Amino acid sequence: MPARKGTAARVTRTAAPLLWLGPAIALVGVVVIWPVVVLFRTSLQHFTPNGFLIGSAGMDNFRALFDEPDLRGILLRTVAWVVVVVAVTMLLSLALAQLFNQRFPGRRVARWALIAPWAASVVMTSLVFRWALDSNSGVVNVFLHDLGLVKFGSNEADWLGRPFSAFVWMMIVAVFVSLPFSTYALLAGLQTIPPELHEAARVDGASPWRSYRSITLPLLRPAFLVAALINVINVFNSFPIIWEMTGGGPGHETSTTTVFMYQLKQAYIGESAAMSVINFLLVIIVVLVFLKATRWKDQVN
Repeated sequence: MPARKGTAARVTRTAAPLLWLGPAIALVGVVVIWPVVVLFRTSLQHFTPNGFLIGSAGMDNFRALFDEPDLRGILLRTVAWVVVVVAVTMLLSLALAQLFNQRFPGRRVARWALIAPWAASVVMTSLVFRWALDSNSGVVNVFLHDLGLVKFGSNEADWLGRPFSAFVWMMIVAVFVSLPFSTYALLAGLQTIPPELHEAARVDGASPWRSYRSITLPLLRPAFLVAALINVINVFNSFPIIWEMTGGGPGHETSTTTVFMYQLKQAYIGESAAMSVINFLLVIIVVLVFLKATRWKDQVN
């Protein structure tokens, strides 16, 4: 009997955490794991454009996807989209966080103002920029027209009608909506650095730049990595900005893999699911490469 009681007690202690972890595990299973399973299964099936399943497709959806003539350009554009937007966002956020960490009149108002792009809907922000860039009545072209730089309705004024200029403007919007989170993440990191370290460095004769490079940046590294990683994932999966501003057009010339996936869904559901699988694997690879390159374990330990 004592042995049975001891075993029961051990089982109870082992199972007790499941009461707390169970709901979270169930949520992850339903919201994350099950959709991934369905996604992989759908990528191997053949659907009509109306969504009716008519049999197994094997690897045909993936073959058709890799035969798409625009796929190579879309993949390269996606890499450029992620690298440029994340790099510019992190550099600007670092400067803004350093600014907001200083004391100056109106600092609280400036901090509140920075929240606006984050609080506003990304769709709404994209629409505002699309209207501002309208070739006939957009505020950007009205301003440039008053300066005599462009003419209404001209090719130069059609910012979103030309692939390169449209892509640049979409990157600007992506940076704009990404700045608040990154800035506040870095600001939180800056505020955890003890001021005594900078005072000691100043006493030792270190210049402000040397102090920043040797003290601030190393101690800020964990916060910087978290903000950069979350930005990489968000920017890679970004859909509303591109879809609302250009719809991925003309053709697929401003599409990333996420937008291309949605474009394929209009007629090729199985191929769209195959693109989703590729996107899922790309995100996993990007995150693993990022963690390896930044020696994430060293920061945790």
